[in-house]
Amino acid sequence: MKRLAALALLVVGCASRPQEPPPAPPAPPARTAAPIASAAPAPAVSAPPAAEEPKPLTRPERPLNVLLILVDSMRADMPWAGYERPIAPNLTALEKESVSYTHAYSTSSYTAKSVASILSGKYPSSLKRSGFFFTRYPESNLFFAELLQKAGVFTAAVHGHMYMRPGHNGMDQGFDDWEVVDGISFDNTTDKFVTSDKMTPLAIKILKKKPENERFFMYAHYMDPHDVYVKHPESPDWGDKARDRYDSEVFYADLWIGKLLAWCKQQPWWGDTAVIVSADHGEAFGEHKRYRHAFELWDMLTHVPLFFYVPGATPRHIDTPRGNIDIAKTVMDLMDVKADNDFVGESLVPELFGAEPPPRPVLLDLPPDSNNPERRALIQGHDKLLVFGNDYRFDLYDLKRDPGELSDLAKKEPEKLQEMKALYEKVWGAVPKVKPYGGNKLQGGGVANGPAN
Repeated sequence: MKRLAALALLVVGCASRPQEPPPAPPAPPARTAAPIASAAPAPAVSAPPAAEEPKPLTRPERPLNVLLILVDSMRADMPWAGYERPIAPNLTALEKESVSYTHAYSTSSYTAKSVASILSGKYPSSLKRSGFFFTRYPESNLFFAELLQKAGVFTAAVHGHMYMRPGHNGMDQGFDDWEVVDGISFDNTTDKFVTSDKMTPLAIKILKKKPENERFFMYAHYMDPHDVYVKHPESPDWGDKARDRYDSEVFYADLWIGKLLAWCKQQPWWGDTAVIVSADHGEAFGEHKRYRHAFELWDMLTHVPLFFYVPGATPRHIDTPRGNIDIAKTVMDLMDVKADNDFVGESLVPELFGAEPPPRPVLLDLPPDSNNPERRALIQGHDKLLVFGNDYRFDLYDLKRDPGELSDLAKKEPEKLQEMKALYEKVWGAVPKVKPYGGNKLQGGGVANGPAN
């Protein structure tokens, strides 16, 4: 079981909401006008010129720093989305100041594939990779941190799981500083450590030593909502069931994220810093007879929070579906780093500054490996096509009417099924596919005999 960590490292702080302006003073009592000495008309006084209306911003006024916060296993049903328990007060406050996507999706359903997709701007099936569950990525892949680094951006990351140790899985390409907290070991079945209390001090330590005049990109991956779920004394006691203990974990991670944000707000660079909050995947608590994550692409495993706190951007909710595949190009755009790349997402910056979000499909990708069978999904509006194996089965769901994906419409709505299959073939057909390497057997058949470089 995870150990309980003491809170004695930093001054408690949280992401505060903007203060309400003080009430206006009461109007002075009306006075009786003095008698007019002369009936002669007063000379005309020309009115001052009307002040010009400020033009709305369409993008950041200047290149920004970016802080990317991923909370492992954080589901979409958080307090800002209507969940009744106040399990994340600091993130809830930040979300109110942000552009928030109500229908956002991780690219895959577990860390090794979804984080690689975020950092590369590509679907995991397009990346050169090993065929094992704890996937490795060779240097022949391009990660966007490499482009930031070449542009003179200080790049750093902090982690709470030994799968993310430096030099192990290849996702640290392009990072000046990539660190894992002390005192943990590798367990290939779960996460038995409490690390949020170490994550925040480590992140602050790294940011303190960054070159003074360099912009930065920091990626902080908070692990504590990952199983094993434990109850924290700092959290309200919601009970002993798995979801109750998970909620306590989210509260604890949020507490330490709040401390990080509070420290950031005291720094001179805060006004030039964007914060992106999301998750690498969701978590299951019995839906579709699933628990934890990976292996499938059901909504509870892939529907995640995604919001952007960006200076100058007006807070709002966007209901158009979007995916974490868009984070790479969005970070590059926020930081005004222009470099050749083959990232497949789109920059969300125009939408963050008020542009109408055009509808486009969201593609989910779980390629086969030693443990996961092949799964793909396509979301267009509120329709979702779930694809099994080598296209041997297609399920169709209406996420608006049936958010739990309990009623397969494939036979009931054959025209919609054909429409979605045609779109799937068009979109998925444009995605380059690379076989994994390593020589191991893959779930569902086949061998990982692809290129290693």
